[in-house]
Amino acid sequence: MQTRRTLLALGAAGLASSCAATRGFSNGLQRDLGRTPPDSTRLAPVRVSRDRLIRIDVGLRPFRPSGFRVEREALGDKVLVHNYGHGGGGITLSWGTAKLAVDLGFDPARPDCAVLGCGAVGLATARLLQERGARVRIYAKDLPPNTTSNVAGAQWWPASVYDNDAVTPAYLEQHFQAARFAFRRYQSLVGDAYGVNWETNYSLSNRPGSSYPAAEGDPMRALVVNQRDLNPLEHNFPRPFVRRFDTMMIETPLYLRRMELDVRQAGGEIVVRTFDDIAQVRALPEHTIFNCTGLGAGRLFGDTNIMPVRGQLAILLPQPEVDYNVIARERYMFGRRDGVVLGGTFERGEWSLEPDPAQIDRILTGHASIFRAM
Repeated sequence: MQTRRTLLALGAAGLASSCAATRGFSNGLQRDLGRTPPDSTRLAPVRVSRDRLIRIDVGLRPFRPSGFRVEREALGDKVLVHNYGHGGGGITLSWGTAKLAVDLGFDPARPDCAVLGCGAVGLATARLLQERGARVRIYAKDLPPNTTSNVAGAQWWPASVYDNDAVTPAYLEQHFQAARFAFRRYQSLVGDAYGVNWETNYSLSNRPGSSYPAAEGDPMRALVVNQRDLNPLEHNFPRPFVRRFDTMMIETPLYLRRMELDVRQAGGEIVVRTFDDIAQVRALPEHTIFNCTGLGAGRLFGDTNIMPVRGQLAILLPQPEVDYNVIARERYMFGRRDGVVLGGTFERGEWSLEPDPAQIDRILTGHASIFRAM
């Protein structure tokens, strides 16, 4: 792999032939390699240092190898609608799976509805129910800021939601429908009120031909905006292959506070309580119950397919000039206003919420190798 310094040295010296010059550019771009192309991007690097570390966030993703579960069933004389198991895509897919669940379960003739869970999925479900005229009561053990959703990185893209060899074509169609609805809904929330903003992403690789974020022929490709592969002189990353695309970022602490406020202002009630068994759920006064309990569905409803996947994030002091995201192998950086989010762990079956110092060191070291080279 040629380094950035090598490429610039070649540019300064000039190349012997126009053919060699052409190889240094994409899309047939031919310019003097000694000059920086007018559309080049010189991004401010993240200052990765333990001195800038403001907190470590640890969360447990509710992961199902077969993907999220949206399903209706009878619970005695009541209706129970499941909406959980989003893995690393809970924030991203929340509005979409909420719509699927509400379509399955809401009956205008029986407008009293209970929602179990007050994370992103539960709040989105509650809001869509209210928009259809439901009277909603949320029951939750924890409220924001003490939910898993609060510590999500929250780039809008459904990542780490399922295992490729465990999903069916029917599920993938459902996945796309949920993603498409959520994609449009979040666009209606862009702005400071909800902490949703468009941001540019850079996917880094040492090899060409990346299929990230979505390969040609994948329906999800329709939700990728402004994708373009950059040539080496259009960026200052220490990787030869860089793909740029745009998506939204959700500033989760602000977003969840606003969503909770919206539920309350629309007449919703929020009750803090835990459920020890399904009989207590069946005893609720509401006729229709939406299960958005995430990992809690394993114990409460006997789902043996759900498992925790621990994610650890190192949050650095905000850098206003870092208004972009980076994805590189298993590491990622999200430039949010409330802090620079460094992540990259996906630990299956790990229930502990205690930070792992060795993992945090790997996160910091990995990102330092990228940004110090810029």
